[in-house]
Amino acid sequence: MTHPAAADVSLPEAAADLTAAERSRILAKAALFAPPAATLADGRKELVGLSREELAAEMVAMGEKPFRAKQLWHWIYHQGVTDFAKMPTIAKPMQRKLEERFVVGRPGVNLEQTSTDGTRKWLFGFRDGQQVETVYIPDQQEDRGAVCISTQVGCTLSCKFCHTGTQKLVRNLGAAEIVGQFMAARDSYNEWPSPTDGTPRLLSNIVIMGMGEPLYNYENVAKAMRIVMDNEGIALSRRRITLSTSGVVPMMDKCGQELAVGLAVSLHAVRNDIRDEIVPLNRKYPIEELMAACRRYPAASNARRITFEYVMLKGVNDSEADARELVRLLHGIPAKVNLIPFNPWPGSPYETSSNNAIHRFAKVVSDAGYSSPIRTPRGRDILAACGQLKTESERKRAAKTAAPAAA
Repeated sequence: MTHPAAADVSLPEAAADLTAAERSRILAKAALFAPPAATLADGRKELVGLSREELAAEMVAMGEKPFRAKQLWHWIYHQGVTDFAKMPTIAKPMQRKLEERFVVGRPGVNLEQTSTDGTRKWLFGFRDGQQVETVYIPDQQEDRGAVCISTQVGCTLSCKFCHTGTQKLVRNLGAAEIVGQFMAARDSYNEWPSPTDGTPRLLSNIVIMGMGEPLYNYENVAKAMRIVMDNEGIALSRRRITLSTSGVVPMMDKCGQELAVGLAVSLHAVRNDIRDEIVPLNRKYPIEELMAACRRYPAASNARRITFEYVMLKGVNDSEADARELVRLLHGIPAKVNLIPFNPWPGSPYETSSNNAIHRFAKVVSDAGYSSPIRTPRGRDILAACGQLKTESERKRAAKTAAPAAA
């Protein structure tokens, strides 16, 4: 099943106007949480995160030919080089000019932890002192895996079951900070240069599913992903990129039209009253609107199914009746359902559904023809599992706040 390429065309005219107005409002609000300029204290500019056109403009501004941008793009994104002196196709005088004006940076690695199951988590620090967490989740059968990338410092959504959501939104990440997480992860696994001969990559996929709601920082996310997908650089196919949203409906349409990456939807409930409680965004974009947006998503097909994330909460959303309602909601959508046993964290009001309840739920969904794998929790020992991301500084701050009460 394929879906129309222009999402708003399938909407009634009045609804399309409302969607466009809401999209403008979301983009305007994102600007209030804009990242700081990608410039060092000494005035040098960061080249990571610039588009090809912006990179060429910087070369022209310093009196060089635009083709220099193509050379730099190769060294930065294909080879992973951060030192201009190690770019031999660029003459030494030019290398010195570049060093005076620019830098090819990475997020600082403030902490790196590797779980007993091979999951690796980084606490990355940025130039203004803000931090995010990024996780690499290796495949259990093959030598490949996904890097789970953050898009905001904190999160604006406050989903009740999610540890990350208890850290308030501080600011959006810039394109350099988003793509830089993947580049730093490749540094950690020595995965440069980008393979061009079909050699398998260990870091084979990106899931935009870390801290933050990516569709509330769409412009920076889109810019970063265009850089990642560029065939002359990192060259990751859009089929290997999945963007996860809690359901920012107007931006789902825009993402489908412009990026056409894979889509994952954090659904977690099949009734509006329950989803209103555990995913407060549902009060603005209820389940009916969310599922309609999924049906419009242009990249969805039987070959590229939409993934629905569903965290299993004991006594909240895990009944067989819930499973049957989920099957009804999914009708006509090429879909798979990831069932996620709830990962407990200190202070959470929820419990994990029983094994039996999860398997009964999975059977109902599977019998209806939808793949419904039960996700094996990964990286729990380093708080790297789904919904557990929260920067170390925030954990320490929370612990200090709680200490007097505990006494």
